[in-house]
Parts: sequence; C-alpha cells; structure tokens
Amino acid sequence: MKLRKAASFAIALTVVTGLLAGCSKGNSTNSAVKEDKGNGGTQTEQASKDVKLTFFNTSAEVNTVFEELFKKYHEQNPQVTIELIPTPIGGAQLEKFQSLLASGNPATIVNLDAGTILQYKDDFLDLEPEKAKYEELTNPGAIDGALLDGQFLGIPWTAQGYGLLYNKRAVEEGIGGAFDPASVKTRDDLEAVFKKIEASGKAPVMLHGADWSLGAHYLGLTYSLQSQKVEDNRKFVEELKNGQVKLTENPQFTGLMDTFDLLKKYNARKSDPLVADYNRDSADFAKGAAAFYFMGDWSWAVIGTLEGRDADFGILPLPISNNPEDFGNAQVAYSEPKLFAIDDSKSTPEQQEAAKAFIEWMVSSEDGQKAIITDMGLSMPYKDLKAQSTNIMSNAVSEYVKQGNIINIGVINYLPQDYWAKTGAAMQKYLVGNIDRQGLAQEVQDYWKSYAGK
Repeated sequence: MKLRKAASFAIALTVVTGLLAGCSKGNSTNSAVKEDKGNGGTQTEQASKDVKLTFFNTSAEVNTVFEELFKKYHEQNPQVTIELIPTPIGGAQLEKFQSLLASGNPATIVNLDAGTILQYKDDFLDLEPEKAKYEELTNPGAIDGALLDGQFLGIPWTAQGYGLLYNKRAVEEGIGGAFDPASVKTRDDLEAVFKKIEASGKAPVMLHGADWSLGAHYLGLTYSLQSQKVEDNRKFVEELKNGQVKLTENPQFTGLMDTFDLLKKYNARKSDPLVADYNRDSADFAKGAAAFYFMGDWSWAVIGTLEGRDADFGILPLPISNNPEDFGNAQVAYSEPKLFAIDDSKSTPEQQEAAKAFIEWMVSSEDGQKAIITDMGLSMPYKDLKAQSTNIMSNAVSEYVKQGNIINIGVINYLPQDYWAKTGAAMQKYLVGNIDRQGLAQEVQDYWKSYAGK
C-alpha cells in the first residue's frame, strides 16, 4: 500500500502498525488511537477515531437507497461517516468523476462502470489482498469476470442480464396456448412464434430504438459471441481495428443481423422505430402491447411499480442461427456492469481501510443485501444471500447463470467510451432503411479502423 501522505517516518510507522493490527471494521482506527495516545495528541486521537468517506455513485436511480445504507452503517459504526456524491441519471457522470479527480478531490469509494475503472486504474487501490476473501463470498467465476487486465481493482456487487424478455400472458394469448420458452431454440422457432402472435392481432416484439440499446446491447453482441473467452474477443476487436475482419463474412455478425431483420419486421414500433421512449416502450410491453422486448432485467425499475402491468415475465436467449448448438442460442448476455473501487490517489490509509470494511458490510450483511436485492431490485453474484428479490426478470436471468448458460460480455470493458454511440447511430440508419447491410458493416468497420494503434 502506498503511503503518499506520510509526513515523517514516525507517522508512517504509526499508521502501518495500525493497519497491520487488523483489517476488520474499526480496528485500524482504534489501533491508530492507541499509538497516538502515547504522544498525548488529543486532536490526533479524534482525527483517527472519526473517518469520513465520500461515495461517488453512478447508479443514480438508487441514490436514496444508498443514503439510507450510509445512515444505517453510521449507526452501527459511529466513527465512520459516509457522504453521497450523486450524479444525474444518464448524463455527465463521467465528466463529474473526471472533474473531481482533476481537482484533487476524488471520492473515497466509487461505483463506476468497469471500463471507467480500467481507464483510470492507476488512481485506484489494488485489491489483490482482498481477492481470496471475495472469491469465497461470490459465485464461481464472479471475481474472474471482474478482473481488469488481470487486476482486482473493483468489487462486483450487482449482475445484469439481457436478451428477449417475454410477457407470458401476451405470448400465450397470441399463440393460443401454453408457452414453453425452451421450445425456442433457433431463429426459425422464434419466427414461428412471431407469426402466430401477429396473426392474432398483437404486436410480436418491441425493439427499442435508442443508440445505447442498438449499439451496445445488440451490435455489441458481435464482439462477445466470437468466443466464450474475453481475451479471444479482445483479439477480435483488435483485428477489426487493423482492418483484418470483414463483418459481412463473419457468421456471428451476419447471424445477429438476420435476427435483427426479423425483429424489424415484427417490431411494434416499425411505423416510428426511432421514437426511443424507454419508459413508454417498457410500460407498453409490461401491459401486453408487445409480447417480447429486446431489453434487460434493469427494466424492472420501470415495470416493477407500474400500475396495471401483467404479472408473469421471463427471458429468452436471442437466437442468432438455426443451429441450436451454436454459441448464443441457449445463453443470455450477462455482466457485472458496476464495481466498487477505492481511491488510491488522495485517500488516507485509514480511509481506505474504512472503505474496505464498509464495502464488505454492504455486500455481505443482511442490511446491505436487503438494500441491493429488495430495495434496488438488483441481483447479486454472491452466495449465502439473505434477502429475497422482487425482480422477476433478474430471477429469470439468475437461472441461466446457475446453469452456466451465459454470454460473458466483459469485452465491453475494453472498448472506447464512444463505441455504442457511434456504432449505434449506424444501427439506427439500418433500422430505418437509410443504409443496407453492406453499408452498416462498412460504417462499423470504419469506426474501428479509426482506433487502429490505440
């Protein structure tokens, strides 16, 4: 651990002694107090006992839940005070983080996208000494999935999945009988269901037209479907940058786009496909205006509290071919999108130890898990969960995770910040018919070539 703020060897020795004395919450501060008592420093004693942490949060929709957690932790650990640094939903979050860092006032703890933590990895604490403990606490593979260039820099706390959500009532009314999700193994299987639903007078599927959905979640599968190994998928992206890949000859890309054509054909929004009103699309699906919805379990934040919604929902993998054995036809996309990381640029060793203790409490205690699972409606990649989720969709995703039927989309952590906006714009042109398949492939390839050597 770096001791960037040590003013003298004696002070540094006191701090190190305190850290070695114990890693559980409060121990580091108490040990520092004991050392300082010998020096008779009353002010130093108070400073050592009271630790203030700041928490930069990019999950803006759950700011209030975090604030309640901070209060509860302070009640149990009165020497630790945690202040929220909120961010707006959907905008200027990265800019705010960069501004705090540039001004020399970074947050002690951040809740950031894994890719952002990788980008600023030199400013975050190496959590390697904590790794074995979290491997015991989490589901198999969860920590490996959170590693960034092989380093443990952020602690996973939530997991998300996406694919084809379905509204059970709407599907069954459309097909005129019970729906078995396992019956859809190929693109032709999916089209057969769509045809029945359309014949019944209902809209088969909702395709959200925002660039983030089309560029990151849909087209982004091209990079994750090349292999089950993130490293192989990173190599594929490098080959794109070097102009060594023709997307129109890549079976994963062509398969995805053949399925995209199917979604376009049966899209509930095909008369105005770029309206991209997330709340409206989610609400209409939840009330049965469309039987399927290409989206993720995070949409429960809109659907869960919606009046008049249906009750039964599930998720299907997005089939990209007519061979049931092809990778992707039986798997849903899965990631650990946000990580908790600890500042290593300005924070003191005492703040870092207090931050570690708070994060461990948050992901392993009943209070912390209830806040994340029940109040936030998120799933956690942890064993020994002490709370019940109300998010039907994340529960459905969890079943795929338990069976190992997931597409690890971790390659996105290594992609440029603008990839989804730029390639999403190309997908929007394709969606409305302004460019054909060849034109789309060319625009996407040109984007990646602009990053050659970077």
